[in-house]
Amino acid sequence: MDMEVDVIEFKVPVENNKTLFIWDIQPSFSEAYIYECVSRAFGAFGALYLVKVCPHAPLAAPGFYALVKFYSSAHARRAQRATDKQCLFQNTPLKVCLSTRQNPAFTFGAKALSHAKCLDLANHYLGYNGWSIRTVTLKALSDCTGVSCSPDAHAQGELLKFGCVVELTIPQHGVTCRGVGVAEEVIDPEKGPEVKLWKRGKLMRWARDKAAAGAFEKVVIILLGNGKVAVECRFDPDEIIPDDNIEGIIQVNDISWNDLGPDHLEDEELSWDFTIDMSQ
Repeated sequence: MDMEVDVIEFKVPVENNKTLFIWDIQPSFSEAYIYECVSRAFGAFGALYLVKVCPHAPLAAPGFYALVKFYSSAHARRAQRATDKQCLFQNTPLKVCLSTRQNPAFTFGAKALSHAKCLDLANHYLGYNGWSIRTVTLKALSDCTGVSCSPDAHAQGELLKFGCVVELTIPQHGVTCRGVGVAEEVIDPEKGPEVKLWKRGKLMRWARDKAAAGAFEKVVIILLGNGKVAVECRFDPDEIIPDDNIEGIIQVNDISWNDLGPDHLEDEELSWDFTIDMSQ
């Protein structure tokens, strides 16, 4: 008998077989109550990336529908079979189906998870004490040179820029890998020293969070049908992360946090254009 195996990556789940659509939710409940009930009921089957609850369109009958995205397709299938036509948190049965068509918004590849999502996923499958992150180096890179420096950066104010390398360790599985993060911002010269001090702390934290998310992105969690978990780490043969100097890799991995803040809500960008299998 073949054992079911599911692979989970630290990326936004884009596969349609990880998405459940729930409808026939009664209008007598509040949206917040439904969200809590749906999260609790479906979270019992596995880690959830997203839960969304919305009211029906104005011309439709009163009520709500919900979208649930799992990281694991096996958990999504199990949840669908166990919850379809069940009452769960209300006195009438719900309809629960798998999405049957991939959202066009997901056709360009999966995005990396935010730092907060990475921590949630790691804690769920590895345990709160099953992993650790160590800062290898955290450096100020404000004296920018080369392609990573904007020509008019200093004309606008003082550039604060930090780079960080962290090491992620999962001791139970003998896995160790590193990630790199960069954060920068131009400070208004008219702001006082207290603002600059606050910005420095914020940028150092953002750089470290970005580095941690980059390390988690290399990790692959393998769920076995018997409930056991295996962990592997992917390495890019072209990637070089030195122990004590990040100057050489910053230009390649450079990003601007003026346009993209940390732990932005990926789910806010998701479209609701899903189809479902009514024959389930």
